[in-house]
Amino acid sequence: MIAPIPSIDATGRYRVAASLSLKGVNLHFGGVKVLQEVSFHVEPGAIFGLVGPNGAGKTSLFNCISGHYKPNSGSITISGTEVSGSAPYSLARLGLARTFQQPALLLHASVLENVLLGGHIRLPGGPVSWALRLPYTARAERGIRAEALELLNRAGLGWAANLPAGELSHGLHKGVELWRALLSKPALLLLDEPAAGLSHGEVEQFIQTVRRIRAEQDITIIIVEHHMGLISALTDRVVVLDHGRKLMEGTAAEAQSDPRVIEAYIGKDAADDAA
Repeated sequence: MIAPIPSIDATGRYRVAASLSLKGVNLHFGGVKVLQEVSFHVEPGAIFGLVGPNGAGKTSLFNCISGHYKPNSGSITISGTEVSGSAPYSLARLGLARTFQQPALLLHASVLENVLLGGHIRLPGGPVSWALRLPYTARAERGIRAEALELLNRAGLGWAANLPAGELSHGLHKGVELWRALLSKPALLLLDEPAAGLSHGEVEQFIQTVRRIRAEQDITIIIVEHHMGLISALTDRVVVLDHGRKLMEGTAAEAQSDPRVIEAYIGKDAADDAA
Protein backbone atom coordinates (compact mmCIF):
# COMPACT_ATOMS: atom_id res chain seq x y z
CA MET A 1 0.00 0.00 0.00
CA ILE A 2 1.07 3.58 -0.60
CA ALA A 3 2.07 5.75 2.33
CA PRO A 4 0.12 8.99 2.88
CA ILE A 5 2.48 11.74 1.75
CA PRO A 6 1.44 15.41 1.93
CA SER A 7 2.51 17.40 -1.13
CA ILE A 8 5.28 19.85 -0.23
CA ASP A 9 7.86 21.64 -2.32
CA ALA A 10 11.64 21.84 -1.84
CA THR A 11 11.27 24.66 0.72
CA GLY A 12 8.96 22.58 2.91
CA ARG A 13 5.83 24.54 2.02
CA TYR A 14 2.67 22.58 1.39
CA ARG A 15 1.60 22.30 -2.21
CA VAL A 16 -1.95 22.15 -3.46
CA ALA A 17 -3.13 20.19 -6.46
CA ALA A 18 -2.27 21.88 -9.74
CA SER A 19 -4.54 22.77 -12.62
CA LEU A 20 -3.46 22.17 -16.23
CA SER A 21 -4.64 24.07 -19.29
CA LEU A 22 -3.75 23.49 -22.95
CA LYS A 23 -4.81 25.93 -25.66
CA GLY A 24 -4.21 25.25 -29.35
CA VAL A 25 -1.15 23.02 -28.85
CA ASN A 26 0.53 22.02 -32.13
CA LEU A 27 3.52 19.73 -32.59
CA HIS A 28 5.13 19.00 -35.96
CA PHE A 29 8.08 16.77 -36.82
CA GLY A 30 9.07 18.00 -40.26
CA GLY A 31 5.94 17.72 -42.35
CA VAL A 32 4.25 15.29 -39.95
CA LYS A 33 1.55 16.92 -37.82
CA VAL A 34 1.68 15.00 -34.54
CA LEU A 35 -0.64 17.28 -32.54
CA GLN A 36 -3.12 19.74 -34.02
CA GLU A 37 -4.89 22.46 -32.03
CA VAL A 38 -5.28 20.40 -28.85
CA SER A 39 -7.09 22.25 -26.05
CA PHE A 40 -8.52 21.13 -22.72
CA HIS A 41 -8.51 22.03 -19.02
CA VAL A 42 -7.94 19.81 -15.98
CA GLU A 43 -9.28 20.98 -12.64
CA PRO A 44 -7.11 20.73 -9.50
CA GLY A 45 -7.52 17.39 -7.77
CA ALA A 46 -9.05 15.64 -10.79
CA ILE A 47 -8.08 12.27 -12.23
CA PHE A 48 -8.12 12.88 -15.97
CA GLY A 49 -7.66 10.39 -18.80
CA LEU A 50 -6.06 10.71 -22.23
CA VAL A 51 -7.19 7.90 -24.51
CA GLY A 52 -7.12 7.07 -28.19
CA PRO A 53 -5.86 4.46 -30.64
CA ASN A 54 -2.17 3.79 -31.26
CA GLY A 55 -0.51 6.75 -32.94
CA ALA A 56 -3.14 9.22 -31.71
CA GLY A 57 -0.49 11.49 -30.14
CA LYS A 58 -1.09 10.72 -26.46
CA THR A 59 2.52 10.19 -25.40
CA SER A 60 3.68 13.07 -27.60
CA LEU A 61 1.23 15.29 -25.73
CA PHE A 62 2.60 14.01 -22.41
CA ASN A 63 6.10 14.83 -23.65
CA CYS A 64 5.01 18.39 -24.43
CA ILE A 65 3.44 18.82 -20.98
CA SER A 66 6.51 17.39 -19.20
CA GLY A 67 9.08 19.39 -21.17
CA HIS A 68 10.57 16.60 -23.27
CA TYR A 69 9.13 18.14 -26.45
CA LYS A 70 8.63 21.82 -27.24
CA PRO A 71 5.33 22.53 -29.02
CA ASN A 72 5.53 24.46 -32.27
CA SER A 73 2.71 26.70 -31.07
CA GLY A 74 0.03 26.93 -28.43
CA SER A 75 -0.02 27.41 -24.68
CA ILE A 76 0.48 25.03 -21.74
CA THR A 77 -0.08 26.40 -18.24
CA ILE A 78 0.22 24.75 -14.83
CA SER A 79 -1.81 26.59 -12.18
CA GLY A 80 -1.71 29.69 -14.36
CA THR A 81 2.05 29.60 -15.05
CA GLU A 82 3.04 29.35 -18.72
CA VAL A 83 5.36 26.36 -19.09
CA SER A 84 5.47 25.66 -22.85
CA GLY A 85 9.02 24.66 -23.75
CA SER A 86 10.25 24.63 -20.14
CA ALA A 87 12.91 22.08 -19.22
CA PRO A 88 11.82 18.96 -17.30
CA TYR A 89 13.85 20.03 -14.26
CA SER A 90 12.08 23.39 -14.12
CA LEU A 91 8.72 21.65 -14.34
CA ALA A 92 9.71 19.31 -11.52
CA ARG A 93 10.35 22.39 -9.38
CA LEU A 94 6.77 23.45 -10.14
CA GLY A 95 5.50 20.12 -8.86
CA LEU A 96 5.22 17.98 -12.00
CA ALA A 97 6.27 14.32 -11.94
CA ARG A 98 5.72 11.56 -14.49
CA THR A 99 6.18 7.90 -15.22
CA PHE A 100 6.93 6.33 -18.61
CA GLN A 101 5.52 3.52 -20.74
CA GLN A 102 8.71 1.56 -20.11
CA PRO A 103 9.91 2.19 -16.54
CA ALA A 104 13.09 4.30 -16.61
CA LEU A 105 14.96 2.67 -13.74
CA LEU A 106 18.64 2.20 -12.97
CA LEU A 107 18.60 -1.58 -13.02
CA HIS A 108 21.95 -2.06 -11.28
CA ALA A 109 21.09 0.41 -8.52
CA SER A 110 19.03 -0.70 -5.54
CA VAL A 111 15.28 -0.23 -5.34
CA LEU A 112 15.81 2.31 -2.56
CA GLU A 113 18.35 4.27 -4.62
CA ASN A 114 15.89 4.41 -7.52
CA VAL A 115 13.12 5.72 -5.30
CA LEU A 116 15.45 8.26 -3.70
CA LEU A 117 16.03 9.88 -7.08
CA GLY A 118 12.52 11.29 -6.80
CA GLY A 119 13.44 13.19 -3.65
CA HIS A 120 16.44 14.95 -5.20
CA ILE A 121 14.30 17.87 -6.33
CA ARG A 122 13.41 18.55 -2.68
CA LEU A 123 16.98 18.95 -1.43
CA PRO A 124 17.77 22.49 -0.26
CA GLY A 125 20.76 24.42 -1.55
CA GLY A 126 22.61 23.55 -4.72
CA PRO A 127 25.50 21.53 -6.15
CA VAL A 128 28.09 23.07 -3.81
CA SER A 129 26.19 22.35 -0.61
CA TRP A 130 25.31 18.88 -1.88
CA ALA A 131 28.97 18.10 -2.67
CA LEU A 132 30.14 19.43 0.69
CA ARG A 133 27.28 17.68 2.51
CA LEU A 134 26.60 20.72 4.65
CA PRO A 135 24.61 19.96 7.81
CA TYR A 136 21.25 21.22 6.54
CA THR A 137 21.66 19.22 3.32
CA ALA A 138 22.61 16.07 5.24
CA ARG A 139 19.56 16.48 7.50
CA ALA A 140 17.29 16.81 4.47
CA GLU A 141 18.85 13.72 2.88
CA ARG A 142 18.26 11.68 6.03
CA GLY A 143 14.64 12.80 6.16
CA ILE A 144 13.99 11.94 2.52
CA ARG A 145 15.68 8.56 2.94
CA ALA A 146 13.44 7.78 5.92
CA GLU A 147 10.38 8.75 3.85
CA ALA A 148 11.50 6.52 0.98
CA LEU A 149 11.95 3.53 3.32
CA GLU A 150 8.57 4.16 4.90
CA LEU A 151 7.01 4.36 1.44
CA LEU A 152 8.53 1.02 0.45
CA ASN A 153 7.48 -0.60 3.73
CA ARG A 154 3.87 0.54 3.34
CA ALA A 155 3.92 -0.68 -0.25
CA GLY A 156 5.02 -4.12 0.97
CA LEU A 157 8.43 -3.78 -0.67
CA GLY A 158 10.64 -3.12 2.29
CA TRP A 159 12.21 -6.54 1.69
CA ALA A 160 13.45 -5.36 -1.73
CA ALA A 161 14.89 -1.99 -0.68
CA ASN A 162 18.52 -3.10 -1.04
CA LEU A 163 18.05 -5.42 -4.02
CA PRO A 164 19.10 -4.32 -7.51
CA ALA A 165 16.01 -3.05 -9.32
CA GLY A 166 16.81 -5.37 -12.21
CA GLU A 167 15.92 -8.38 -10.04
CA LEU A 168 12.28 -7.29 -9.72
CA SER A 169 9.40 -8.13 -12.06
CA HIS A 170 8.00 -5.73 -14.66
CA GLY A 171 4.99 -5.06 -12.47
CA LEU A 172 7.18 -4.11 -9.52
CA HIS A 173 9.27 -1.89 -11.81
CA LYS A 174 6.06 0.04 -12.52
CA GLY A 175 5.50 0.36 -8.79
CA VAL A 176 9.04 1.56 -8.07
CA GLU A 177 8.70 4.24 -10.73
CA LEU A 178 5.39 5.39 -9.25
CA TRP A 179 6.82 5.58 -5.73
CA ARG A 180 9.85 7.47 -7.04
CA ALA A 181 7.50 10.02 -8.61
CA LEU A 182 5.50 10.31 -5.37
CA LEU A 183 8.64 10.98 -3.31
CA SER A 184 9.04 14.26 -5.22
CA LYS A 185 5.76 15.42 -3.61
CA PRO A 186 4.09 16.30 -6.93
CA ALA A 187 1.12 18.58 -7.38
CA LEU A 188 0.59 17.16 -10.91
CA LEU A 189 1.36 13.51 -11.69
CA LEU A 190 1.43 12.14 -15.26
CA LEU A 191 1.10 8.36 -15.63
CA ASP A 192 1.96 7.01 -19.09
CA GLU A 193 0.27 3.63 -19.69
CA PRO A 194 0.69 2.40 -16.10
CA ALA A 195 -1.25 -0.81 -16.78
CA ALA A 196 0.86 -1.90 -19.78
CA GLY A 197 2.21 -5.41 -19.18
CA LEU A 198 0.43 -5.86 -15.84
CA SER A 199 -1.67 -8.86 -14.92
CA HIS A 200 -5.36 -8.48 -14.07
CA GLY A 201 -4.55 -8.65 -10.38
CA GLU A 202 -1.82 -6.05 -10.69
CA VAL A 203 -4.19 -3.70 -12.53
CA GLU A 204 -6.75 -4.04 -9.73
CA GLN A 205 -4.03 -3.32 -7.16
CA PHE A 206 -2.93 -0.27 -9.15
CA ILE A 207 -6.51 1.06 -9.22
CA GLN A 208 -6.73 0.76 -5.43
CA THR A 209 -3.35 2.44 -5.05
CA VAL A 210 -4.37 5.45 -7.14
CA ARG A 211 -7.64 5.76 -5.25
CA ARG A 212 -5.72 5.83 -1.99
CA ILE A 213 -3.26 8.40 -3.33
CA ARG A 214 -6.17 10.62 -4.30
CA ALA A 215 -7.83 10.21 -0.91
CA GLU A 216 -4.67 11.01 1.05
CA GLN A 217 -2.94 13.63 -1.06
CA ASP A 218 -3.90 16.91 -2.70
CA ILE A 219 -2.80 15.97 -6.20
CA THR A 220 -3.95 16.11 -9.82
CA ILE A 221 -3.43 12.93 -11.86
CA ILE A 222 -3.48 12.54 -15.65
CA ILE A 223 -3.40 9.03 -17.10
CA VAL A 224 -2.60 7.89 -20.64
CA GLU A 225 -3.98 4.38 -20.96
CA HIS A 226 -5.48 1.81 -23.35
CA HIS A 227 -7.02 -0.23 -20.52
CA MET A 228 -10.58 1.14 -20.55
CA GLY A 229 -11.49 -0.74 -17.39
CA LEU A 230 -8.85 1.21 -15.51
CA ILE A 231 -9.90 4.48 -17.16
CA SER A 232 -13.56 3.85 -16.28
CA ALA A 233 -12.67 2.97 -12.68
CA LEU A 234 -10.48 5.99 -11.99
CA THR A 235 -11.14 9.03 -14.15
CA ASP A 236 -13.53 11.94 -13.71
CA ARG A 237 -13.25 12.98 -17.36
CA VAL A 238 -11.35 11.93 -20.46
CA VAL A 239 -10.14 13.47 -23.70
CA VAL A 240 -10.01 11.21 -26.74
CA LEU A 241 -7.31 11.93 -29.33
CA ASP A 242 -7.25 10.66 -32.90
CA HIS A 243 -4.52 11.49 -35.43
CA GLY A 244 -3.28 14.27 -33.17
CA ARG A 245 -6.65 16.00 -32.84
CA LYS A 246 -9.06 16.18 -29.94
CA LEU A 247 -11.99 13.98 -30.94
CA MET A 248 -14.21 14.43 -27.89
CA GLU A 249 -14.23 15.18 -24.16
CA GLY A 250 -16.54 13.73 -21.53
CA THR A 251 -16.82 10.88 -19.07
CA ALA A 252 -15.31 7.48 -19.81
CA ALA A 253 -18.82 6.07 -20.31
CA GLU A 254 -19.65 8.80 -22.83
CA ALA A 255 -16.41 8.13 -24.69
CA GLN A 256 -17.05 4.39 -24.92
CA SER A 257 -20.49 4.94 -26.43
CA ASP A 258 -19.53 7.77 -28.81
CA PRO A 259 -19.72 6.61 -32.48
CA ARG A 260 -16.70 8.75 -33.38
CA VAL A 261 -14.59 7.02 -30.74
CA ILE A 262 -15.79 3.57 -31.79
CA GLU A 263 -14.91 4.38 -35.40
CA ALA A 264 -11.46 5.67 -34.41
CA TYR A 265 -10.67 2.46 -32.55
CA ILE A 266 -12.10 -0.20 -34.88
CA GLY A 267 -12.52 1.55 -38.24
CA LYS A 268 -15.55 2.87 -40.09
CA ASP A 269 -16.53 -0.39 -41.79
CA ALA A 270 -16.41 -2.35 -38.55
CA ALA A 271 -18.32 0.38 -36.75
CA ASP A 272 -21.01 0.32 -39.45
CA ASP A 273 -21.23 -3.48 -39.14
CA ALA A 274 -21.57 -3.22 -35.37
CA ALA A 275 -24.36 -0.69 -35.77
